[in-house]
Amino acid sequence: MTAAIDDDLWSAIGDPTRRRLLDLLLADGGGTATTLSDHLPVTRQAVAKHLGVLDRVGLVHATPAGRERRYEVDEVQLARAVAQLASVGAAWNARLLRIKRIAEAIQRTREN
Repeated sequence: MTAAIDDDLWSAIGDPTRRRLLDLLLADGGGTATTLSDHLPVTRQAVAKHLGVLDRVGLVHATPAGRERRYEVDEVQLARAVAQLASVGAAWNARLLRIKRIAEAIQRTREN
């Protein structure tokens, strides 16, 4: 794998609520904990905690918006996450191809 895997990043993305938050932020171009909580079955406080996790790993950044903070996706960090996922996917594809070749070789041996 060419890209180093960031465990904190993937731990943050591993949560379905945080993935949904990223989807909402990408679709709407940003939002506050209050506006985002309107679309999720969790409280505003829970959304704020999830956004804090995403902020700590750099997937979102916040700017003051009145009494709240407006969050937006950090596209550079998201691209880094996508590159890591592609790298992991390529590594697993290579492993599965090797397993397939071994299985085919065993099958040919049994047929002869």
